[in-house]
Amino acid sequence: MTSLLSGVMLGLSLIIAIGAQNIWVLSQSMAGANRWAAAGVCIFCDVCLISVGVFSASHINEAIPALVPFLKWGGILMLGYLALQAFSRALKGSSGLSAADTNRQTWQKTALTAFAISLLNPHVYLDTVILLGNIGAMQDSPFWFATGACVASTLWFSCLSFFAPKLKVILSSPARWRLFDLSIGLILCAIAIQLFFIEQ
Repeated sequence: MTSLLSGVMLGLSLIIAIGAQNIWVLSQSMAGANRWAAAGVCIFCDVCLISVGVFSASHINEAIPALVPFLKWGGILMLGYLALQAFSRALKGSSGLSAADTNRQTWQKTALTAFAISLLNPHVYLDTVILLGNIGAMQDSPFWFATGACVASTLWFSCLSFFAPKLKVILSSPARWRLFDLSIGLILCAIAIQLFFIEQ
């Protein structure tokens, strides 16, 4: 039970921290654009990475450092692309939140984007594979620690997707929605810049 609770608490503390993945899922969910596909992919990625980290911590520590430069630049490019999309919506937007506009892409495309933004982010690997993996491997029961961390991810993204649409009322006006898109773009740029200055 102690390992399970430790996994839940540490998992939540890392996952809830505002990042590109959370921002993207939030914006998709608020728009009602295949929000469960986005959340499902994020949960799936977290569960896989946490499991790999906890049960293969010693081997991962040797392999990950060589991958960091590739993950870093892939993440920067992905963040830049998503930021440009947000800025474009803020610039061209002439109406409030519109389900007709946001639901044009298929759930398959949403899922692929979710995979990209989840896996092209070095912080995801550092948090789930390295940090959670090493701490989990030292627990009395690594299995229950990993289970707790996976439960944390499932709870967070499920709640994010479930409650986010209620914010549509606040962002129903054109000005507020464009301001929201502008804010998303700026935050994504800030994360990309922060990622750029991380030492390889």
